[in-house]
Amino acid sequence: MILLPAIDLMGGEVVRLKRGLATEKTVYSSDPVAFGKKWEDSGADWLHIVDLDAAFSGEPENLPAIEKICLSVNIPCELGGGMRSLKNVSAAFSCGVSRVILGTRACESPEFIAEICAEFGGERIAVGIDANRGKVAVKGWTETTSTSAADLALIAQVAGAGTIIYTDIATDGMLTGPNFVELENLLQILECQLIASGGVSSAEDLRKLSKIPRLYGAIIGKALYDGHITGNLRELIS
Repeated sequence: MILLPAIDLMGGEVVRLKRGLATEKTVYSSDPVAFGKKWEDSGADWLHIVDLDAAFSGEPENLPAIEKICLSVNIPCELGGGMRSLKNVSAAFSCGVSRVILGTRACESPEFIAEICAEFGGERIAVGIDANRGKVAVKGWTETTSTSAADLALIAQVAGAGTIIYTDIATDGMLTGPNFVELENLLQILECQLIASGGVSSAEDLRKLSKIPRLYGAIIGKALYDGHITGNLRELIS
């Protein structure tokens, strides 16, 4: 299982939100590059970068900072937030990211997923599924749709996406533990890669996730920034 520390960007700063609420923001640093290097030195396999401004507005707003992060580390980076057009996805790849995460537009249009996968290759495309009580939330989690997380995961897989990133909004930034039941349910119906996101609170959570057969990766956020998880990440699950 790969480990992906999160770097959430808002106004060029590294922040964390509780349950995706901009009003529940904690600012950790104005130097995202330093955090990228820190997590790489801590044993990260990838960096999970989110342009939160773009998630709310639909247009990339932190690309200069993202490019600096990609240039400063030797591990691959994935990027989500505002990936709602071919132009925005292309701009993300031009910044040096290795994988782009489709969110809102993926829910609105399976054809868009297929178009992006055909253009750039499905192995470079993830679909981020942010679930609110089993239903997909979009536009920076400000709207909840009638589409189930499981249905969207299958649609994305058929459209060619190589990776699904599942986030349980109720647990994100709350340090309450991942939604293990839903992750295992998704793994039963998916053949593509699945990354768990949201709720990781301790090294024990990571160890438990690492024992789930076929789980490809886990994103770690607030637990790292608040010091609940420390030391070399690889050693924690070995």
